[in-house]
Amino acid sequence: MTDNHDRGLQFDLATLIGRRRALTLLGGAGLTLVACAPSTTTATSTTTGSTTTTADGTPLDTIPAETAGPYPGDGSNGPNALTQSGIVRSDIRSSFGSSSRTAEGVRLTIDLTVQNDDGKPFAGAAIYLWHCDINGDYSMYSDRVKNENFLRGVQEADASGKLTFVSVFPGAYAGRWPHIHFEVYPSLAEATRAGNKITTSQLALPETTCKEVYGTAGYTQSVQNMSRTSLKQDMVFRDGVDHQMATMSGDVQSGYTASLTFAVQG
Repeated sequence: MTDNHDRGLQFDLATLIGRRRALTLLGGAGLTLVACAPSTTTATSTTTGSTTTTADGTPLDTIPAETAGPYPGDGSNGPNALTQSGIVRSDIRSSFGSSSRTAEGVRLTIDLTVQNDDGKPFAGAAIYLWHCDINGDYSMYSDRVKNENFLRGVQEADASGKLTFVSVFPGAYAGRWPHIHFEVYPSLAEATRAGNKITTSQLALPETTCKEVYGTAGYTQSVQNMSRTSLKQDMVFRDGVDHQMATMSGDVQSGYTASLTFAVQG
């Protein structure tokens, strides 16, 4: 791996240690942060009409807030894809603007459904999504793809809170479980001006699917990297993935679909 990923690992770790130390202190003071901490119990969800609820009839817990890491491309640490013409798109496999290079890898469709914390669809919310390529590199940052902006895009939720991205399955790099980053904004206008976001989180990919994909051409390095970590060791997911683990369908030949329904504070 490149030195970029080593620096990214240290950056993520420092950020998470700070966040979790803060949660510990607040917990001791008797406060509850529903938007930052995942539930310690596993709840079975059901869908009735347009509201997704847990088995006891209450709305889903809000998705945990996580670090954006060192490669967000949202203007917070340099490069800003959000204000570039072309960022609003469903198919994020190719770069836009001055480059048209397409990222390699097994096709992955990402279906997201975003809700308010009352369990109702968050119509009009915007999601900015990004992840690494088959080699574990992030466009706009890593040396090999610094001049690319593929595997980044923004979509607006429809009346049901649903939106879809078409991408490729991300590789696994040293120190991290395979994952996808995303930020939730209250509107498309707010997202495309890199305005105030509601939350930042990450989607985890199931082990079985990762192993199937990493057995195909181009993912050899991911096999080695994934063998050295686990969900329990991962700095982001080791405190639980109840609200962040994607549900998968599909296969290597036709491509996979990763689905996740989650809530944010509205």
